[in-house]
Amino acid sequence: MEDDSEPEQSPWAHLPDVCLRRVFHCLDDRDRSHTALVCKKWNWAVHSGSLWRSRTITFCGQPSREDTQELQSALWYVKKFAKYLVCLEIKLWNPYDTAFTEKFQVTVTGLFSHLVKCNHRLVSLSIKYLALDRLIWRNVVRAQFLKELANFLKRMSKRLDYLNLKGARVTLEEGCELLNSLSCLTNESFLSEINIEDFFSLHLPVYSSTLFHQSISKFHSLVILTFNYNCISDDLLNILAEHSAHTLCTLNIKCHIHDPHGQVVWGVSWANLAKKAPKLNVNFFFERVMRHDDLAKILLVEIPVRSISLRSFYFTEPDWTMRPTLTNLLPVYWHVLQKLTLELNNDHEVLDNELLQLILSCKRMLFLKVWAFLSVNFVERLLQNRAEGKCILTTIKVKIYTAQLETSEEDSLLCDIYRRFKYLIDTELNYFVSIYPIV
Repeated sequence: MEDDSEPEQSPWAHLPDVCLRRVFHCLDDRDRSHTALVCKKWNWAVHSGSLWRSRTITFCGQPSREDTQELQSALWYVKKFAKYLVCLEIKLWNPYDTAFTEKFQVTVTGLFSHLVKCNHRLVSLSIKYLALDRLIWRNVVRAQFLKELANFLKRMSKRLDYLNLKGARVTLEEGCELLNSLSCLTNESFLSEINIEDFFSLHLPVYSSTLFHQSISKFHSLVILTFNYNCISDDLLNILAEHSAHTLCTLNIKCHIHDPHGQVVWGVSWANLAKKAPKLNVNFFFERVMRHDDLAKILLVEIPVRSISLRSFYFTEPDWTMRPTLTNLLPVYWHVLQKLTLELNNDHEVLDNELLQLILSCKRMLFLKVWAFLSVNFVERLLQNRAEGKCILTTIKVKIYTAQLETSEEDSLLCDIYRRFKYLIDTELNYFVSIYPIV
């Protein structure tokens, strides 16, 4: 007797489309191409626009066979589903010769041309670490790429909401031309977030450029601005207060030792911006700018500072001391500072007491990361104060530098401290502490 019953179907056959798309979101391009061959329903789901809204394309300077295949696949899919693209990220890994930059320029400008024709949804663009000041960029290739990028930004400027050109390293004129392209059609731009950290070449005093001020004045709805301190001036702060105060929430400011930072900025300009932009928070990132006198010119009391990062890496100077910064400068932010990062080569001074007092004085501090020469006892005292409610830290990350190769005694003390405060650490803290020998 024949069995007329229908064959039993897999539960996957009845999975709603929205669930299929959620699963397919987790797959790479190769797996998605395979799933498209399973059945008509899966093929339809794979072609859903929601799966192709965000794409990352990675160019490797010395690609493996697998890297080359992934790049070709990514480019093919971006072009095939260009009309759905909302967020595009382009990455460069280790560009090492002129042939690579020439190929990159041709490929990316071709992609720009295709997107201009097919895409009407792109709101986010990120192209980081172009490093256009390197010799691997031939002048003609560099000029052509910048021209095509400016044209692309001009065409997309009506919809673009986020732009990240971190590490582009362009001249002042080139940088301002790119910024102006975002407002070329209407003479104003409504981007909400822009990252121009390390956008300009090293050593440029951007703060004195009228051309830069004119470019920034065309941005009327900035929410987040990331840039270098060599762009800061009274004029810039006044421009932000006039054009973006109603939206401005975050300024991320990097100050590097190789960037000019000797300009005079008045506290009244910061106070005016903070008054007009009441939601404003400022995050400072200092790299090898550690002298108290230099920091005192920058960290004015009128600035609503939420986060400070001071990093000297492994560099040290015999006449440099951190103590005045911890005891006199940073405590003025006791009512606003929420995050503190210190990476110090302080082998010439003990800072345990000063650092602990600073933490206890900052009533809103939630995050602490310290890589420095400290004693194990500092960690114990910090946890004891946290257990007693004298601070509200939720993240404690400490790397204790030591000049000794043998650290078994210190490691044992850290284990004892962990056992003593285990309940607090496991339930309330993001906690990491280790010993790191430096010889």
